[in-house]
Amino acid sequence: MSSFSHLDSKGQLSMVDVSEKDVTRREAVAGGEIRMTPDVIDQIKAWKIAKGNVLETARLAGIMAAKKVDQLIPLCHSVPLEGIGVDFDVKQDRILIRATVRCSGKTGVEMEALTAATVAGLTIYDMCKAVDKGMTVGPFVLKRKSGGRSGLYERAECDPS
Repeated sequence: MSSFSHLDSKGQLSMVDVSEKDVTRREAVAGGEIRMTPDVIDQIKAWKIAKGNVLETARLAGIMAAKKVDQLIPLCHSVPLEGIGVDFDVKQDRILIRATVRCSGKTGVEMEALTAATVAGLTIYDMCKAVDKGMTVGPFVLKRKSGGRSGLYERAECDPS
């Protein structure tokens, strides 16, 4: 097992130095879900949730969150994002959330994709909690990442999103 990259030789926190790394095209895909009653799903589809268009608001929240990761997670680098997509697959009792983030840079965008997907899920919860407080948010996982020194990673096990 490798050592933690955010600890120096004295065990103190430090931001990873990426100055010597090559710029490569990088992409990360994260996914998760929010479970709810079929009645809430029907209200979302019919745009009957009082707070407005749930999925478009959640999409925008996810995009905005990906752009703020370096302000939310203490040791994340500022990454010049080139593309952010947040998509939904509405099922009978859940909404599957998928976020894709791309950049050309020296460090990956896994945290940006995970944050986008998670914040989209939390936004759905916030907009629908008056109708169903028993919703379940998560789990959220990294599904795929490409680029950089470590190359391609694809999640092996089958997950819901």
